[in-house]
Amino acid sequence: MDILPEIAGVLFDIDDTLVDLETAMGRTLHHVGADTLAHLSDADWIEYKRLYAHDPLGSYNRFLAGELTFSEQRLHRARHAQAAFVEEPLEGEAARRWNTAYEATLPLHFEPYDDVVPLLDALDAAGVPYGAVSNNVHDYQRAKLDRSGLSRFDVLVGIDTVDAAKPDPAIYREGARQLGTPPERTLYVGDNRVIDAEGADAAGLIGVWLDRRAAAPAGFAGRRITSLAGVLQFLPHVR
Repeated sequence: MDILPEIAGVLFDIDDTLVDLETAMGRTLHHVGADTLAHLSDADWIEYKRLYAHDPLGSYNRFLAGELTFSEQRLHRARHAQAAFVEEPLEGEAARRWNTAYEATLPLHFEPYDDVVPLLDALDAAGVPYGAVSNNVHDYQRAKLDRSGLSRFDVLVGIDTVDAAKPDPAIYREGARQLGTPPERTLYVGDNRVIDAEGADAAGLIGVWLDRRAAAPAGFAGRRITSLAGVLQFLPHVR
């Protein structure tokens, strides 16, 4: 492991790092598709949820680029996922009802991963400040953290905070600025190796890839942890 300066603070990604968004989306898709997709087998449901969550057409990136609204990107993903299993496209009034049901149901399933609260407790006990930097708008992510029982996050930077999205250096640096820690002494932890770990490194922070699936390629030499408990290895005085 490379020799790091003393870490002054920690920033986190939110979705699939702190909050188990993939599980929440899967449960929501089951609920809102209970009638239309009742014929799906267990294997079909897995593929349907995979298509929606992994977003192979890049609809969420189009939202980040300002090409789609947040609701539009969601419906684009749903249409693409459903097209593999039903002939009737998700359009018009059906799309409006689907989106309304999805928006109402998703927050009911927001939960933090089991390793989140113990780590935050350890950081609080050691006096290490922490915050979150997310590729979504501030207010939506604030509501998500609060719903997940993570209202203790005082620092939260969204894409509307600096009109930039990861991996633009400005958004990571704004997180460090609000945290009050030098970027070069600020850890940034997220589940996306390229956008979170490498993007934070390029911005002058210390990026760490949270690889919950232990999917690192052979020979991977970057900073990697498989649970949030691994953050403590970068903070020797917190152990």
